[in-house]
Amino acid sequence: MVLYKLEDFEPSYRDTFEGQDIKGLGVYTQGTDEKVGTVSDVLVDEEGHFRYLVVDLGFWIFGKKVLLPIGRARIDYNVDRVYTIGLTREQAENLPEFDERQTLDYDYEERVRGVYRQPTDYPLPLNTSLDASLPLEATAPVDTTYQQPVTPTYARDNYTYENEPSLYGLNEQDNQTLKLYEERLIASKRRQKTGEVSIGKRVETDTARVAVPLEKERVVIERVTPADAGTVASGREADFREGEVTRIELHEETADVRKEAFLREEVRVKKVVDQETVETQETVRREELDVNSGNLPIEER
Repeated sequence: MVLYKLEDFEPSYRDTFEGQDIKGLGVYTQGTDEKVGTVSDVLVDEEGHFRYLVVDLGFWIFGKKVLLPIGRARIDYNVDRVYTIGLTREQAENLPEFDERQTLDYDYEERVRGVYRQPTDYPLPLNTSLDASLPLEATAPVDTTYQQPVTPTYARDNYTYENEPSLYGLNEQDNQTLKLYEERLIASKRRQKTGEVSIGKRVETDTARVAVPLEKERVVIERVTPADAGTVASGREADFREGEVTRIELHEETADVRKEAFLREEVRVKKVVDQETVETQETVRREELDVNSGNLPIEER
């Protein structure tokens, strides 16, 4: 049977107990109300059941830690205390010291259980066997000639904690709990689609106008009277030539318009999240304690 520290087995165990922590609670004897020590840890089995409280016996035996079976403890969160059931100082001295570095095997636990086990307080009638509900290996031989107090013995191979409810069973008589429930509103969010935005491109046409200045050549003929008009020309200058032609080339500019594509702008599309607070209300129920004790005194803590 493997045992684990409570926090190693379940790191979030405080959430299970609604923030309450058994570690650190003071340990007192039941009845005499004498402080024994404090709870330094809890050991659980593979299924998470409480099996032992690790008690630091600082008020009885300085520096010694021992194991207290959960069936011999009563936890009272109202006063933040753990009460031991039937633990004596002599038993505390006889208990083997707990060392978290050592392995807790069957032999070690048997040493612990051997201290807590008590023989039958009174002899059984002659020729009477022990409780038939106990397993055969848990039944000690019965001396029918003279009935002495006996202590059950157990086998290593098939021992279970259920064999000894006095050590490992919760004492329901001393640990009665009435749970009061209340309803709370648990707010959650659900994401749903509200619509869709489609963004695309289309081509539109427009008439663009551009002004282009053009040059066009033309011939201008000017006929003027020279300053030496009327003078006699020399023979060479007066050489008449029939059919003489002067040619002048004329040019003009025409508009040559072409189209080019230019980047006009960029369109960036993104989503932004706007937040708003929505309040809702609902009727919740809560259980309240109704104590009817007649004339009996009741102390509420």
